[in-house]
Amino acid sequence: MATFRSTISMILVFIFCFHTISPNAHAEETVNPYTEREALYHKMETITNVPWYYLAAVDSYERGLRKARRDRADADGFISIYYAKEDWVGPLNPNQDDESPDTISLFEGIGLDGNGDGKALLTDDEDVLYTLARYLESYGLTEEDFRIALWHFYQREQSVNIVAGHAKVYQHYQTLDLHKHAFVMPLHHNYSYRSTWGDRRGWGGRRIHEGTDIFANYQVPIQSSSYGIVETIGWNPYGGWRVGIRDLDNIYHYYAHLSGFEKGIEKGTIIEAGQLIGYCGSSGYGKPGTQGKFPPHLHYGMYRDNGITEWSFDPFPSLKQWERAAKQAKK
Repeated sequence: MATFRSTISMILVFIFCFHTISPNAHAEETVNPYTEREALYHKMETITNVPWYYLAAVDSYERGLRKARRDRADADGFISIYYAKEDWVGPLNPNQDDESPDTISLFEGIGLDGNGDGKALLTDDEDVLYTLARYLESYGLTEEDFRIALWHFYQREQSVNIVAGHAKVYQHYQTLDLHKHAFVMPLHHNYSYRSTWGDRRGWGGRRIHEGTDIFANYQVPIQSSSYGIVETIGWNPYGGWRVGIRDLDNIYHYYAHLSGFEKGIEKGTIIEAGQLIGYCGSSGYGKPGTQGKFPPHLHYGMYRDNGITEWSFDPFPSLKQWERAAKQAKK
């Protein structure tokens, strides 16, 4: 009888744990960060009149900075906007853990209470986003006002351009779910590539190869690997006819040695993953129009921005991942 009661007790404990713990764990696993963020952006737009895509653009840029910098940990919540603690509570505030909006204001801190709970917390998504929204609102609500506010916030023109580009992409598509990728060529064409990042290059002086070469025939279509905006287009002595597209993770995608561009692609064009942007060629290594100094191929590079500078990294793993995904999608 004791054994039977012990068994029943264990079963009841298991059932209780399953019904009280498992649903919550499952809910945490199925939370859609895009939905959560978008709700916060629209809430702050209602309160402050700052367009939601301005808030999304800054947050997206800051999320990319956290990935690129070692001095910033990943955000605990859904919002990635970073404020130094001394700026939040005030540099002369004797209490660097201050949560009171009144004393924070007294010591000229920037932290605000965004949800009405009487606290201004660096760890609260609504407080952080509300603080940013009020800052942007103080400069005005036009695109030019937005750029001026960004300049004072970042003190760097490239950061202003990247965030403004993010805002245009979000405004155009009216969604946050814009981080899908595509392989850079249609799979039915013949092409080959291997990891060539870091190899030596001699034309124009000793330097390393900052990308992956994908060899294919002339005029093979070149597709954008990401959503984003055209940041540069035209002739480069090294890359020939090239296109540079900035995605929403702040990564700059460089497509070089093209034979030409797809009609309608120009600086400022908003691009989606898989969109045709140009054609494989052998341009470059000389004055505008130089062709044929090497076999036709696409030079594909990826560059990460950390808010201070920009550097290349090996695109080969990403290309293989996108190629596998494209092949899987065809099955």
